[in-house]
Amino acid sequence: MSESIPTASAPVTTANAVGGAAALPEGVREGNENLVQLSPAAGAKIAALLAREGQGDFLRVAISGGGCNGLSYKLKFAPAPKRGDIVVRTAGVPVLVDSKSALYLKGTHLDYSNAMVAGGFKFSNPNAKASCSCGESFSV
Repeated sequence: MSESIPTASAPVTTANAVGGAAALPEGVREGNENLVQLSPAAGAKIAALLAREGQGDFLRVAISGGGCNGLSYKLKFAPAPKRGDIVVRTAGVPVLVDSKSALYLKGTHLDYSNAMVAGGFKFSNPNAKASCSCGESFSV
């Protein structure tokens, strides 16, 4: 597969926890919302969770094998990017995506609803050919 990953050509910087700009570590790239985009509601919820949990300043979005359709979404907090990560600032949240997951996530939107029925985070992935009814796994 020789798909290109959306990246920015501007200098590689991102805001750190105290609001200033800091250079990204070697091997980490700056991406854009063509890779992954959070809705304002998802950004607000994640920002609140980041502050409450205190487990890092970044949201990591990854794809792993498993789930009822073969691939599943994983969300977790991370203290810093790793070599090979792509950092996307979207809805005020720094999101980390590893280069392997980026191939499956390209163009994905993440939304959040606090509805009592069918609420929570919802992925809209244009690469998914099928997904399960709970929306946590998909196939390509």
